[in-house]
Amino acid sequence: MGSSSEDRFEIAFFDVETTKPTRPGQGRAIFEFGAILVCPRTAVELYSYSTLVKPTDIFLHSFVSCVNGITRDALASAPTFLDIADSVYNLLHRRVWAGHNIERFDSARIREAFAEIDKPAPEPKATFDSLPLLEERFGNRAGDMKLATLANYFELEQQRHRSLDDVRLNLEVVKNCATVLFWVILLF
Repeated sequence: MGSSSEDRFEIAFFDVETTKPTRPGQGRAIFEFGAILVCPRTAVELYSYSTLVKPTDIFLHSFVSCVNGITRDALASAPTFLDIADSVYNLLHRRVWAGHNIERFDSARIREAFAEIDKPAPEPKATFDSLPLLEERFGNRAGDMKLATLANYFELEQQRHRSLDDVRLNLEVVKNCATVLFWVILLF
């Protein structure tokens, strides 16, 4: 990982898992963050980071432990977002951000989390959101364009709704979609 803006060439694929609001006006709290740095020349993972995140009040939020297996007990000993903020900032700032639906969801949650702790949020060099791109370029080949649907279409592993697993799955989906689109250009 480089420290100056000139050598931050890696693409930062990231994903957050959040609570679901249970009442009007309640926001979402990040309870897991996962990221990988990917070489844009080789599409190879260079570095990974993943951590559970203890929400400020884990008892006020709704968790989806039946989907991802994360429990309140596991979060009780996790670091807070304040504890991991510097690591998240260093991973994301001035890199290309990539993910599935990150423009509408994950990026907003990161900015909200930094605002809650009164720290400046990382800023992307550029953003690559695979959801709108694939909706536009991949068409309806795979159905609804959810990550789980795309993974199923390409016979990849099932989506686990764990940040690091989902980020790696997103990279594999992008590679598969790029291959299919390349073949379409060449053959048709």
